[in-house]
Amino acid sequence: MKLTYYGHSCFGMEVNGSHLLFDPFISPNKLAAKIEISKIKADYILISHGHEDHVADVIAIAKRTGAELISNYEIINWFAGKGIDKGTGLNIGGSLSLPFGKLKYVNAVHSSSMPDGSYGGNPGGFVIEFGEQTIYYAGDTALSMDMQLIGKQFDISHALLPIGDTYTMGIEDAIQATDFIKCKSVIGMHYNTFHAVEIDKEEAKAKFESAGANLTLLEIGETIEL
Repeated sequence: MKLTYYGHSCFGMEVNGSHLLFDPFISPNKLAAKIEISKIKADYILISHGHEDHVADVIAIAKRTGAELISNYEIINWFAGKGIDKGTGLNIGGSLSLPFGKLKYVNAVHSSSMPDGSYGGNPGGFVIEFGEQTIYYAGDTALSMDMQLIGKQFDISHALLPIGDTYTMGIEDAIQATDFIKCKSVIGMHYNTFHAVEIDKEEAKAKFESAGANLTLLEIGETIEL
């Protein structure tokens, strides 16, 4: 499985020949200025919630690629009203079998509204099972006891967790989350894009290491094998 970081909370994931794109917020992100969205591949666009910093490039990429949107019911309907009618709406706890594997939409403790202020449904995250690996993409969330259910139901290989604080979990809560989900391999997201979510990257890595966990912070545009 290949994972590419496009900045903020946006990742591309290549799994079993399918290209998944999570929460595309690229063109408005000055830190991702070198990323050309016209070259990003996407068979599926997974949207955790409706905030602008997670959906800004959905329409442009979906129109170009013909990707299927996967999110909550309200977000799928909102994009259908914008002319993107290839989508599957889920609600918290719902699962979906797809060519690359199985996906479950899980709880996130956050808020969700669309860029025009309309209701964005319940925010969520995704657990994706394929082959021998299981990936947890948390979306924007606070630390939650619900994460213990994820640790009981799934054998998480790698977790993509927000670490920027202010609007989501910070470093300490993200470390606690690794105990709840029983996964010590974390890829950080939702940090350093704005002043309110700035972190000291080396300090963050050291805190995870002290807690017996590993924090990977990718450079924008970097691709790794997991």
